[in-house]
Amino acid sequence: MSEMEVKPGFKQTELGVIPEDWEYEKLRDVISECFGGSTPSRFHPEYYKGNIRWITSGELNYNVINDTIEKITPEAVEKTNLRVVPKNAILIAITGLEAEGTRGSCGIVGEESTTNQSCMAIIPNKNLFYLYFFYYYVYKGKTLALQYCQGTKQQSYTAGLVKLLPILIPPLPEQTAIATALSDVDALISGLDQLIEKKRAIKQAALQELLTGKRRLPGFSGEWDNETLENLIICLDNLRVPINELQRTNMQGIYPYCGANGVLDYVNDYLIDDNVILIAEDGGYFDEYDTRPIAYKMKGKIWVNNHAHILKAKDKLSQDFIFYSLVHKNILDYLSGGTRAKLNKSELFKIQIIIPNDPKEQNAIATVLSDMDAEISALETRRAKTLSLKQGMMQELLTGRIRLV
Repeated sequence: MSEMEVKPGFKQTELGVIPEDWEYEKLRDVISECFGGSTPSRFHPEYYKGNIRWITSGELNYNVINDTIEKITPEAVEKTNLRVVPKNAILIAITGLEAEGTRGSCGIVGEESTTNQSCMAIIPNKNLFYLYFFYYYVYKGKTLALQYCQGTKQQSYTAGLVKLLPILIPPLPEQTAIATALSDVDALISGLDQLIEKKRAIKQAALQELLTGKRRLPGFSGEWDNETLENLIICLDNLRVPINELQRTNMQGIYPYCGANGVLDYVNDYLIDDNVILIAEDGGYFDEYDTRPIAYKMKGKIWVNNHAHILKAKDKLSQDFIFYSLVHKNILDYLSGGTRAKLNKSELFKIQIIIPNDPKEQNAIATVLSDMDAEISALETRRAKTLSLKQGMMQELLTGRIRLV
């Protein structure tokens, strides 16, 4: 946009058009200090038996950090020449992979602390900033920092890079209003996180009680049997066809291409049009069965590769009951060894689950668990939408496109 196109009350900067009463600066001109930390020698385990907080980049999760996983001694601070980071400093992770979300993540120091070398402390000029506005700007500035890294092999931010980042500075009352609005959205996201975790814990308890017969639903009292999967399911592995990444690129479409742990891609053809359970043959989360699923459901037109077994319940048996019995089941004893654990078809058939003789009870239990899944999924969708709303608000509020004052 040229100078002639700038509306009254706005001005042109390197970051675009901003309100006339906002300032445009480089970070180096509006902070009092910027410094990193270090790691005390692990050859001296006694260094880690103190009470001085020591923050690592993995603890930067867009949060206020009041406590740390590890604490060090005054001697460790002295020997390592560590500086104490004051309360209300901003920390930014300066190393790590962007794809994993580590590099660029940030947090606020809640109490005096030290840090490792993967964290950089930024102390804003108190006369210019409302703390939480500065925090949200550094949060958004992650994108700006990545732009400075583009075209290089640099895998970390440096103090020099951080100091060059541009920053827009509204008047203090507007900073406060912006930070308050974003904090309110953060509080909503945090509340949703807590509710999702609570619902997941309730579901986990229900899985353990309902799938073992420890708790019976009203109206049911029949017997349960211990059955092998061979007696409960039909295996449709003959329908599997693997296709490599290049082949998939040439046949992009709308039908899910499924692997050991979920949908890998979308292709323009399908092999199955049915309601099935997929359980990993190899490459599954077998040793993490408590917290990660080893099976998942698919319905409709799909393509399956050779890393997942395809299961379908036999007539009059509940497909969903069998799925829930498998999704977090410990099947380690059925796996063959080697560098890549594998669930052979012969061993798959030997897996045992406890199942009610009455199909109506099977369906009733599956319905309860499905309803819980639906509730959790709805909350996760709401959280994703709220997070998207926050990202949009940050883009608009921190650039002056929308004014709150």
